[in-house]
Amino acid sequence: MAQYELLLPKMGESVAEATIIKWVKAAGDAIDADESVLEIATDKVDSEVPSPVAGTLVKTLFNEGDVVKVGAVIAIIETEAGAVAAAPAVQAPVAVPTAIPGIALTEAITDSPRISNAENRFYSPLVKSIAASEGLSQQELDSIAGSGNDGRVTKNDILNYLSNRKAGTAQTAPTPAVAAAPAATLTAPTPVAASTSEIKINTPNITVQAGDEVIEMDRMRKLIADHMVMSKHVSPHVTSFVEADVTNIVRWREKIKKDFEKKEGEKITFTPIFIEALVKTIKDFPMINVSLNGTQIIKRKNINIGMAAALPSGNLIVPVIKNADQMNLIGITKVVNDLANRARNNKLTPDEISGGTYTLTNVGSFGNVMGTPIINQPQVAIMAVGAIRKMPAVIETPDGDMIAIRHKMYLSHSYDHRIVDGALGGQFVRRFADYLEAFDANRIL
Repeated sequence: MAQYELLLPKMGESVAEATIIKWVKAAGDAIDADESVLEIATDKVDSEVPSPVAGTLVKTLFNEGDVVKVGAVIAIIETEAGAVAAAPAVQAPVAVPTAIPGIALTEAITDSPRISNAENRFYSPLVKSIAASEGLSQQELDSIAGSGNDGRVTKNDILNYLSNRKAGTAQTAPTPAVAAAPAATLTAPTPVAASTSEIKINTPNITVQAGDEVIEMDRMRKLIADHMVMSKHVSPHVTSFVEADVTNIVRWREKIKKDFEKKEGEKITFTPIFIEALVKTIKDFPMINVSLNGTQIIKRKNINIGMAAALPSGNLIVPVIKNADQMNLIGITKVVNDLANRARNNKLTPDEISGGTYTLTNVGSFGNVMGTPIINQPQVAIMAVGAIRKMPAVIETPDGDMIAIRHKMYLSHSYDHRIVDGALGGQFVRRFADYLEAFDANRIL
């Protein structure tokens, strides 16, 4: 008999830790190879961890609700043969890009030790970065009650503390270092003047009235809320609008959709057509396909288009079409349909919702004519497409102008004004509209 160490596997770009939601197997249970052992949740997606080997679960090393680092041993499985082993794919820490200060919501794994204070309480680089950007003193950081292993302060702990601090209800850890600080400093910080590097936002005090229903956010909604607030705090948003005539696209799709489904076994929606046009536009304006790391511009080689999708729960998820510039329209259609179907059934993997370099969101699917989307960090721009409507339009002909009914839609392009100026942001959405309007109504696939 031998023992196998089950490790928490890598779960996509920038995912450094996961929360154990549920142990599917208990100590003493038999496990088949590739059978699920536990369910985990990251700040991106929920997923299962299967066992690479068959055997008996001897011991679980973490409890439900614990936050565990990628690569940590989470369980011991007794096997019939072989030596003590661990999954080679995750035996050593996996290096990922360093977290972008003030942008990344997940911790990056590095080979350097965790940062600690004089009292030997450990803080991850991400927590230290957030504390520095928010002006927290070491004493105040030490006061935060941690929910991680050994009382470690997690990303959510410090974000919740900052939110509560603004409302004057911050919860702190009962340690001697905290007791020495004046209580007023912890519960009601002295207001400071707003500067260009930090703006203090006052949150309203909410009174629950008779008959009101209080609904606690689910985990995903909390993460979305944190991500949206962070994005608006990090990036100065500007939105440019363009109206596009998509009559050729509407007529072409109506003409070929039945034959396309019969031939390819797939329904063709407008989304793949929009993505194809976006890829062409990004190639024309590659400086929109970037991220900002302090004063460094990271120009992305790959064009990975995020596709915002609404879940049955009402939450939002953004699966990513990787290397969309290397696919034709049929290939994009197949990937879009597959990701959309699995998103609705909560079957996406962490890797399939990470690595996006530009995002498309369809507000028209809800009947909205336009919107002002929030940038999906660490990207610098996002495109919203509105509802397609029949509208009267002036058509110029050699014989004079005329009024005709055309299919039109509004395009809304939000971009990070730190790196994308109005000229680039405006030209980008105009070129996108040009590609849509120039679509060949006689195109053959």
